[in-house]
Amino acid sequence: MTKTDTHALLFTDLAEIARTLGHAHRLMLLEHIAQGERSVERLAELTDLTVANASQHLQHLRRAGFVETRRDGKRVLYRLGSGPIEAMLASLRGYADHMRSEIRQLAADPNNAEGRHDSISREELLERIRAGDITLLDVRSAEEYALGHLPGALNIPAEELEQRLSELPPKQDVVAYCRGPYCVLSTNAAALLGARNFRVLRLAAGFPDWKAAGLSIEV
Repeated sequence: MTKTDTHALLFTDLAEIARTLGHAHRLMLLEHIAQGERSVERLAELTDLTVANASQHLQHLRRAGFVETRRDGKRVLYRLGSGPIEAMLASLRGYADHMRSEIRQLAADPNNAEGRHDSISREELLERIRAGDITLLDVRSAEEYALGHLPGALNIPAEELEQRLSELPPKQDVVAYCRGPYCVLSTNAAALLGARNFRVLRLAAGFPDWKAAGLSIEV
């Protein structure tokens, strides 16, 4: 086989990967699976797909190695396959952020921009965790929290936050996080806490990006 043939095969493989990922429903399913292991029924519910439709897309992802399965009694659970899949999803989000004007406008919105004055980077957060002077607040659902969360994080789902403010230490900075840079749950939580005179920061990246960076998580 010539060098040209090898090169052509490589790009054929890349094109096949791109074809597998070239459907919004498959990317949505991968984003939810990146939060933690889930059944096809739950994935269908989260993505507003029928079970049959979700199952069909999951089979495509499985054949390409993006997801793996295991049996738990009568249920089949899906998890991410081996390899840097979470990092790949983060790269896709980053490229979309660069190319699509709608997302660039969202990033420029003071309520969402990663560079806003009340955001905190992963590196800064690691320093604050080591110092022990913050409260980590996970505002995702209890289900997502149980599948994996940042070490020591307190889980108060966004819709329960206003009724459970007494659970937050009033004299510590609060760092809220959710599913990623375009998830509004932590943005809304930061606004609510700020209005109640809490010192609050928002993690610029969410749980999947933290996990993709190889940082410690708790289950």
